[in-house]
Amino acid sequence: MKLYRFTLLLCVFFLSCEQKSKVEKEVEEIPVDIKVERFDKAFFEAKPEDLGKLKKQYPYFFPAGNNDAVWLQKMQEPIWREVYSEVQKKYSNFEPVRQEFNSLFQHVKYYFPKAKTPKVITVIGEMDYTAKAIYADSLVIVALELYLGKEHKFYEFPNYLKQNFEEKQIMPDVVSSFTYRNIPAFPDRNLVSQMIFEGKQLYAKDLLLPEYTDADKIGYTPEQIKWCEENEAYMWRYFMEKEMLYSDDPKLTTRFIAPAPFSKFYLEIDNDSPGRVGAWIGWQIVRSYMKNNNVTLPELLKVNSKEIFEKSKYKPKK
Repeated sequence: MKLYRFTLLLCVFFLSCEQKSKVEKEVEEIPVDIKVERFDKAFFEAKPEDLGKLKKQYPYFFPAGNNDAVWLQKMQEPIWREVYSEVQKKYSNFEPVRQEFNSLFQHVKYYFPKAKTPKVITVIGEMDYTAKAIYADSLVIVALELYLGKEHKFYEFPNYLKQNFEEKQIMPDVVSSFTYRNIPAFPDRNLVSQMIFEGKQLYAKDLLLPEYTDADKIGYTPEQIKWCEENEAYMWRYFMEKEMLYSDDPKLTTRFIAPAPFSKFYLEIDNDSPGRVGAWIGWQIVRSYMKNNNVTLPELLKVNSKEIFEKSKYKPKK
């Protein structure tokens, strides 16, 4: 009997690998050639008399109402010149990142055939960590000053934010922006609905970034992923016992969904927990739903949270 079970498991494993390689082979055949424009270079290497030309070429970076003096000052400001110099040190050769974009959008085209292949534009923004990478229909805008490495001298941010200022976070950030644009807004604002909303965009990374680790997809360290896995059943029991799942208390978003140094159970475990554990649990619920239902990725994004939860058959691992 044990030998039979082992043989069966082995067959399932190889069938799974064969199916995966079949999908990846089809993905590799999709023609995608991402074009990259280095607006950061164009801007900081331009002369003052070139500003008018830049504004015509990139009107979306020059909102009305700002005097030209604002842009000329940024061009020549020593601190911004230093930021540009540091960006150039790290990204003088952008080709490896462009290849990552090619792979990503081959996967996007596989799962979303009607999606446009965007142009990637690199910028140096204003150190706004809420807008590191923006997918806007036909454009992807990447603020390179926020991908210099978590230990960079420029960053005066909390560690839980800085740990994601790495090059490897560019693609996960782009996928987050892409999926947020494609998930319809549902009226339910209870905790489990927010968990599943976040879980959808994390599950999209499973398919669009198959070579990335779970830690990279959610922006955790490997130790934080391990903590969630080891405490999954405990967290779920806590949410159930405190009757939080269907609560629309806005404080729950801050405690368990929003980026934070740790999650707030108001227990001793808080010091060891990562932030956003509600999003991680939502990810496991969506994974369970996709395992038990024959649904495509675009269809998943449109299914309401209530249906996903009820049909997920989710049970936390003990």
